[in-house]
Amino acid sequence: MKKIFIIDTNVLLHDPQAIFKFQDNDVVIPLIAIEEMDNQKRRQDEVGRNARRVAKVIDEFRQRGKIFEGVALDNGGTLKVEMNHQRLEKLSGALEKFKADNRILAVAMAYQEEFPDRKVALVTKDTYLRIKADVAGIEAEDYKTDKVNIEELYAGAVELQVAPEIINQFYSNNFLPWDKGEDDPEALYSNQFISLVDINGSGQSALCRYNADKKGLVPLLYANAEAWGIRARNKEQRYAMELLMDDSVRLVTLVGQAGTGKTLLAVAAGLEKTVDEEAYKKLVVTRPVIPLGGDIGFLPGDKEEKMRPWMSPIYDNLEFIFGLGKEAKKEKAGDHDKPRNNNVDTMVHYFKDKGQLELEALTYIRGRTMPRQYIIVDEAQNLTPHEVKTILTRAGEGTKVVLTGDPQQIDHPYLDSSSNGLTYVVEKFKGVKLAGHVTFVKGERSELAQIAAELI
Repeated sequence: MKKIFIIDTNVLLHDPQAIFKFQDNDVVIPLIAIEEMDNQKRRQDEVGRNARRVAKVIDEFRQRGKIFEGVALDNGGTLKVEMNHQRLEKLSGALEKFKADNRILAVAMAYQEEFPDRKVALVTKDTYLRIKADVAGIEAEDYKTDKVNIEELYAGAVELQVAPEIINQFYSNNFLPWDKGEDDPEALYSNQFISLVDINGSGQSALCRYNADKKGLVPLLYANAEAWGIRARNKEQRYAMELLMDDSVRLVTLVGQAGTGKTLLAVAAGLEKTVDEEAYKKLVVTRPVIPLGGDIGFLPGDKEEKMRPWMSPIYDNLEFIFGLGKEAKKEKAGDHDKPRNNNVDTMVHYFKDKGQLELEALTYIRGRTMPRQYIIVDEAQNLTPHEVKTILTRAGEGTKVVLTGDPQQIDHPYLDSSSNGLTYVVEKFKGVKLAGHVTFVKGERSELAQIAAELI
C-alpha cells in the first residue's frame, strides 16, 4: 500500500526537487508550507531561489488537475496541497496552535487518524519538529535522499601492507601494476593515494597514487613542492599538495578538522599556480556567509568592507603566506613587480588590481562563467548539495575547483555531517578521473589547537 509523506517547508527549501524523491508514494504539502515559502520568495539567496523553484514545479502540476485533490506524478505517486486536514484541537496545550510547525504536525495527525492502515510519515529537517512528532505518536524522519554515511566517507587514501620486494619493484620501475577488479577488496579509485608498508615491519614504505588509465601505482610528483614558502608537513598534506598542484585534477576536496592546513595549502598552491606559473588567470577564494553565534547585523561600508570580517580566516592565511613567502620569493618579486612588504591588505590590493586575486562572497558566484580560474571554496560543509552543484557548474574551460571544510563543524541550521554539500561531493566524485580527495588527520596549527580539536 502506498505511503503518505507529509513534507515540511525546510525540505522543499533544501531540495526543490524533493517532490519527486518519494517513488510512487503520496506526497502531501500542507498549505501553511506554501505560505512559508511565499514569505521567502523575494530573498536573493539560495533559499529565495529554491522557494521560487518549488512554486514553479507545483504550478506546473496545478495545470494538470486540481492540486487540492491530488495530481498524479510521473513516478506513479500523487502530489497534493492540503488545506483542510488539521486537528488543531488535538494538539497538546503546550503547543502554540497557530505556529507553522505545529500546523504541519496537525496535518500529519489528521492523516494518521483518517488512514490508520497506511504508513503516514512527517519528513522534516527540523530536529525539534521530529521530537514533537514523536511525542504526538507520529512517525517522523529526516530527508535522507542526499545523505552520506559519514562513518564510511571515502578517505582518499589507504595503507596497504605488502612484501618488501613489492616496494623495491615500485622504486625500481617507478610503477607498480595494480589491475584489481571492482569486486576485489584491494580495488582502488582513480587518484586514490596508497601508502605501501612492509608487511614484515622493517619500516620500509612508499607513497604512491593510483592511475586509472595506466592501471597501476605511480610516484607522487608534487608532494614535496613548495608553494609561496609553504611545504607539506605530513603524509596527508603531501597527498593534498599532489592534487592541488596537478592541473589534470580539476576538482579537489579536502576534509579535516580545524588546524590541519586545508585552507593554507589550497591558498598557497592557488597563488603558486596563478601568480608564478600563470597556469590560471585568477585565484578566486570564497566562503559562505554564515555567522558563528549571534549575527551582528548589517555591516557598514562598500562590498569589500562588508566582506572583510567574513573573509578574515582567508586574510589570516594570506598574511601567513605573504610573511613566509617574502624571503622565499624575493628573487621573483622583481619579475612580478610585487611590493616588497608583507602587509596583507597591500598585497591583496596589489594582486586584485592586477586581476590575479578575487575574494568574493558565494552570493555573487551564481550566473557567472569562470574559465581558467583557480577557485577555492572554504567552509564548504555549510553548503547544501544543490549549492555545491551551482558552484561546480560555474566552472568554465580550464578551471580548477577546491572545496575545503570540516563536516563536524557545521553552522547551517538544516545541515549535518551526513547531508552537507562537501561530504556529498566527496562520495559522488570518488573514482572520477578529474577529481581527487584527501582526509586530513594531523593538526599542524599548534599543539594547543590539536589538543583542543581532539578533546572538546
